[in-house]
Amino acid sequence: MTARRAFRDGLTIAGLMFAMYLFLVVAPETGTVGFDAFAYWSVNLEHPYRLVAGQLGAFPYTPVAARLFAPAALLPWPTFWWLWSALLVGTAAWLGWRRTLMVLAFPPVALELYHGNIHLLLAAAIVVGMRYPAAWAFVLVTKVTPGVGLVWFLVRREWRHLGIALGLTAGLVVASLVIDGRLWQEWIMDGLLPVASGPVQQFYIAVPLLVRLPFAALLVAWGARTDRAWTVPAGAALALPVLWLSGLAVLAAIPAIDRFRAGDSG
Repeated sequence: MTARRAFRDGLTIAGLMFAMYLFLVVAPETGTVGFDAFAYWSVNLEHPYRLVAGQLGAFPYTPVAARLFAPAALLPWPTFWWLWSALLVGTAAWLGWRRTLMVLAFPPVALELYHGNIHLLLAAAIVVGMRYPAAWAFVLVTKVTPGVGLVWFLVRREWRHLGIALGLTAGLVVASLVIDGRLWQEWIMDGLLPVASGPVQQFYIAVPLLVRLPFAALLVAWGARTDRAWTVPAGAALALPVLWLSGLAVLAAIPAIDRFRAGDSG
């Protein structure tokens, strides 16, 4: 037990040192901190999909998400970045709770905090969505394919939960189609298809989505049959449209998911 604890603590310290290296050494040298968050702050509703995924300012999410993030531009960039970072750190702390340091030491989480993507928010939505399925709408109108986690409700025949998740999402999409029909066409042609077909700019794990998605669905289905809730965030991470290393931050949902299902939201 002592050796195991020492190994765990050693990994935690190493992970925290990696996070410090990112922010104290890499950030000043490269100036790339907040790379992904900048896309959320700068999204242009006139032409949100003008850039290819991986480029600075590229926004690949649905028009629903574009409308959601558009007001961010009302804030100065530094203000948005600090508020956004506080939200992500707070989300990581909520997910980890008594294991917050371990979550922060997980290298994909450090990368996530550095770039400012939404993977920690996806993790939180998945956790909350196990009890309040409306939260899955956030997953479905942003990254979309991690919605494979809904196979959990399908296999377990939790039709009410499945209906709430899909119904709310459908309502948002229909309303968006009425308001932003042109943007949906642009998203499919200039946002969704280029990401799905790849390659994209920046380093990523080059396993095509069409290969990963069936395995993700099978993993969640197996978890649903055997009551292993950790398979939901694991399947969601595997099903990300592009498998960035920071995308594995979705796995930060694992420490929280059973706790939240049991009724302890703290």
